Amino acid sequence: ITLQSSEVWRAVCVCVCVCVSNKHKPWIETEYQGIVMENDNTVLLNPPLFALDKDAPLHYAGEICGFRVHNGPGGSGSAQFEAVVLDRSTGEGLVRSKEPLDCESQKEHSFTIQAYDCGEGPDGTNSKKSHKATVHVRVNDVNEFSPVFVERRYEASVPEGRLFDRIVRVEAVDADCSPQYSQICFYDIITPNVPFTIDNDGNIKNTEPLDSKRQRVHSFWVTAFDCGKNRAQADAQVIVTVKPSCKPGWIGWTKRTEYTPGSGSIPLFPNLHLEACEETVWNIQATVELQTGHIGKGCDRDSYSDRSVRRLCGAVRGEVDLLPPPSPATNWTTVLPTLPSSDSSLVFSFNGSTHVAVVPDSVASAVSGDHFTLQLWMRRGGASTQPLANQARGTRKEEETIICSTVKNDDSYSHYSLSVHGCRLSLFYWPDVSAARPVKFLWKLEQVCDSEWHHLSLSVQFPSVTLYVDGVTFDPALIHDNGAIPNPAPHQRLVIGACWGNLTISHIGYKGLLSGVTVRPGNVEPHSVVECLYACREGLDFGDLETLGSGMKVHVNPSQSVLVLEGDDIESFNRAVQQVTYRNSLRFATPGVRPLKLTTSLRCFSEESCLSLRQLEGYLVVLQPDAPQISLSGVGPHLARPAAEFEGPQGVPLFPELRIVCSLSHAVNTAAQGMEGGALMSDAVAHTLDGCEVQPLGEELNPEREELLIDMEALKERGLDIINTTAYIAITGAESISVYEDVLRSIRYRLAKGSARFERRFRLSCSEMNGRYTSNELTVEVNFLHSLDSLYHPSHLLASQQQFLHPSHHTGELSGHTLPNPHRNSVVPGAATVIIMVCVGFLVVMVILGVFRIRSIHRRGEGARGGSKEGSNQWDDSALTIIVNPMETYENRMGIATDMEGECDDEEEVVDSPDDTSDDQRIIIKKEGRDSAPRRY
Repeated sequence: ITLQSSEVWRAVCVCVCVCVSNKHKPWIETEYQGIVMENDNTVLLNPPLFALDKDAPLHYAGEICGFRVHNGPGGSGSAQFEAVVLDRSTGEGLVRSKEPLDCESQKEHSFTIQAYDCGEGPDGTNSKKSHKATVHVRVNDVNEFSPVFVERRYEASVPEGRLFDRIVRVEAVDADCSPQYSQICFYDIITPNVPFTIDNDGNIKNTEPLDSKRQRVHSFWVTAFDCGKNRAQADAQVIVTVKPSCKPGWIGWTKRTEYTPGSGSIPLFPNLHLEACEETVWNIQATVELQTGHIGKGCDRDSYSDRSVRRLCGAVRGEVDLLPPPSPATNWTTVLPTLPSSDSSLVFSFNGSTHVAVVPDSVASAVSGDHFTLQLWMRRGGASTQPLANQARGTRKEEETIICSTVKNDDSYSHYSLSVHGCRLSLFYWPDVSAARPVKFLWKLEQVCDSEWHHLSLSVQFPSVTLYVDGVTFDPALIHDNGAIPNPAPHQRLVIGACWGNLTISHIGYKGLLSGVTVRPGNVEPHSVVECLYACREGLDFGDLETLGSGMKVHVNPSQSVLVLEGDDIESFNRAVQQVTYRNSLRFATPGVRPLKLTTSLRCFSEESCLSLRQLEGYLVVLQPDAPQISLSGVGPHLARPAAEFEGPQGVPLFPELRIVCSLSHAVNTAAQGMEGGALMSDAVAHTLDGCEVQPLGEELNPEREELLIDMEALKERGLDIINTTAYIAITGAESISVYEDVLRSIRYRLAKGSARFERRFRLSCSEMNGRYTSNELTVEVNFLHSLDSLYHPSHLLASQQQFLHPSHHTGELSGHTLPNPHRNSVVPGAATVIIMVCVGFLVVMVILGVFRIRSIHRRGEGARGGSKEGSNQWDDSALTIIVNPMETYENRMGIATDMEGECDDEEEVVDSPDDTSDDQRIIIKKEGRDSAPRRY
């Protein structure tokens, strides 16, 4: 080839260079935005995918052979996408997904891509790759899901006669990922002719006022559509209940509530809730009052007496009762009027003037000292229930003295007095009336003037004084030196209800009721004992404090008769009210009615329109509990012993094998009652008796001839009390059955020498729960067995011989008789004993008479030997029969014996005695010939 010009040469040179060299890298855009549909795999890129190469149009070097996809920030782009070359010469490419994409799983994907040229030849040698470009792919949503309602059923209740902006709101959701298809565009009520409408947000309201009388419940169906016009898969039901016109107050109040003893705790208001009628309330306070004071002092104390309660609470012994029951030994309470009480303790009334109890000096000296515990039950105002709090706020009155005492301590005298003044309680204490200045302790207490029963325990360990009111400690509001006061006369005196007149302190008497006034000298009473003495076994309680909502408060007074709830949210308050319970842990709850009150106060943001709720009144009925059966057994109806044993120094036990058993007809769940053990109790119930009585029937005991012996030291050690009179013996005190069994088995009956009679009867009975439940009456008849020597002295026999000797000397023979053994059976009826003794005496007389007649006949036979035989006048005793009827009188038997002497012709005569008792005897003696042996039948 001839080169004509330089341009041709240059062209030839360039062509040769392109064919032999790949000098440039491919070039692509640095970033691409892509879109792909869920139902397609082709990605639409912006800008389109083109790779450029400056080596074009050279074959291979100027062409694009492929694209390579690399992982992006998510690390999974290369696995889900691929890029292919559509035209190698132009560098056009395409990005597509390897598998269908799900917008709901991942809306966007990112990865990098590079372009590769074809190199310098078919083998791709010396190929060049472009820079990496970022590709962002967004997955477009397809309307593949339909709306779904959150609830299948919506309920609401509205008062009648009003239009509401919203009654209830329904809600549906769509699972599509895009806003277009996932949003609910509108709702629709598909039930025709209903007075309701629904907006695009799902709010339902009424189009006209609703009437509960015309239609109480409205039920209709609604559906939902997304913005892609897909309808909900399932429609939702809406139920609107029309309530009558709203009346603010408590709804669900039950006036009568029944309680079955042994049920533990039961809710008092399970269905009660407060209706405020949309009034904005920011504070609610409800007070529940349970009245049990009419049953006993303080709460249900119809279980044991005060003395028994002290025993069960483990109180230290040694207290002195300053107001004991009137008796010859305790006559200082005779002048005080008493009121009926549900328990065994006496309630004394004081009128402030004439009703005063002056305790004898012998009793007052027993409670001397500056360490003592004074306890009492007090109710101001007597039988009236009108509170005295207004009196304290009104006219000022003098102090009323409850107890006033001056006692001698060695060579000095100390003085104290307990008084009330309005709603204040004061203790005036004078450690030494001749030297020290008096000190006054003052407490301000609402319990003093509320005209209710309250238990006061004052522990004095001067200069320390502790006051417990209903088991709760109260500190003095004021302690001050009372200044110089003229010394009282040095005379020991203890007065209840007033004070004497030579002191400058108050002399006004107490007006009210007192009971159980005791003083125990020495160490003060422990706090645990004081709490136990007042502890109520029934009252109000709260079910579960853990369920108490936020902002709620609950308070229960010590006697558990008042419970106060306070809160700021009506719903939380309603749940709390339903948790108020009645608790009764008494094994045998006192049946009867307990009045119940509910008082509510509300505070609203608008005080003018705040609600005012009336007080609700109802009652709780405690049903009759299953009474325990107290059974006394193990002692026979007859107790026969030789008279000598009764006349011994120890006497004879009346109830040696006594057994006491208490049983119930059904199981009692003690765990529900809060008692110890928590086991089911049925027949073997661990009861506590509180009294037993032994009473002689018929005549009272004659102290000169008979007495009942009991171990007084054993009673004292066990803390039991005894009343021993000629009419009865009463043992009182709360103790276990085993203790009462031991004590009763030790009671002995003793007679003076020669005082034994034929019979004596005693009756035993026991009780528990303050005499509420009594046992059966066990009667024992005591029989005295007399010996023959003691009954028939020789002088008596001589008189009997003179009475029964007959002028015609008949011959008789009596042998083979058998006397009953008194120890064969210790149970012998009293009447049978008398009959047997009379029969035995008659038999002895007949034996002596027979021996005498035999000896007389023998002497006559020797004098008439060889002479004429007077057979016609001789008594033939070959068929002698003697019959003894023990049921006949002594004189009748004597007449029968006389008549039988002439009845010698009868072969045999049998007379049966009536079989009235088990020990009646029938003795038949028959002699068939002069030499034949006698027989016993």
